[in-house]
Amino acid sequence: MADKQFRIIFMGTPDFSVPALQALIDGPDHVTAVVTQPDRPKGRGKKLTPPPVKVLAESAGIPVIQPTKIKTEEFAAQLRSYNPDLIIVAAYGRILPSSILDLPPMGCINIHGSLLPRHRGAAPIQWAILAGDKEAGVTIMQMDVGMDTGDMLLPASIPVQEDDTAGSLFTKLSELGGKALLQALDLLRQDKLPPVKQDHSLATEAPPLKKEDGCIDWKKSAEEIHCLIRGMDPWPTAYSFLDGKRFRFFSPTVSTRETDLLPGAIVQADRDGLSIATGNGVLSVSEIQPEGKKRMSVEAYLCGQKLTPGQQFNAA
Repeated sequence: MADKQFRIIFMGTPDFSVPALQALIDGPDHVTAVVTQPDRPKGRGKKLTPPPVKVLAESAGIPVIQPTKIKTEEFAAQLRSYNPDLIIVAAYGRILPSSILDLPPMGCINIHGSLLPRHRGAAPIQWAILAGDKEAGVTIMQMDVGMDTGDMLLPASIPVQEDDTAGSLFTKLSELGGKALLQALDLLRQDKLPPVKQDHSLATEAPPLKKEDGCIDWKKSAEEIHCLIRGMDPWPTAYSFLDGKRFRFFSPTVSTRETDLLPGAIVQADRDGLSIATGNGVLSVSEIQPEGKKRMSVEAYLCGQKLTPGQQFNAA
């Protein structure tokens, strides 16, 4: 099987999926079809917009399937018509039924955005930062009916940098996922990709984030809030209120400054940033987004507005 070319159906939707699909297109295997979510309205004009994976697939001349329902015999028959050896999934956005998981002879392989068994679920990249992980990665895994519970085939990791956000780590791991996928397929061709069972006792969950998850509890430590702000960037963002106005926070650092002020109190605000007291230590941010305005540097905000030491940020 060393020189075998696999017939692959690819299932993916957002930007995270694009490097993996591009890697397959550039690789030795044959992508027979791409399955992605239906076009969605976007922006203020609610213009119907195709998923990034669809755009790439169409530019490569690959047939695109956009089912509204995936648990139908009609959809399963459509997939079978492409005679796939395996199905590869990368952030498709829906849980696959056993009728699809069992369809290809070699099963379904997923590119999961964490080092399993940590961070099983829909938001693994955000939760890696929220948890303060020093290392993140992807796991090429064999899919089963559980939520990211299948056997691991190939992990790949990178260090998490102090200034990484969910957005920057998302980009890094999407690229890593494409490279790891090609490596896994080459090993599979050589029959050198043995499955490894997950240690379920070490599993953690990574559920979808909600807007209210971004509300800052200033009684937590500067380190915890540092992780929260980065993990919520670019969505749903971390926020707090000052005099009833919402402020969103970006680009945090843990300050060496000390203070006796209550958690949430402004310690200092100048061209170097905004320093705020926490339950343990001081947190500084260099960018904010005041309510009704665009994201800007603290320095730019202070050109027209005042932030005074002692003013108090609150949860509402």
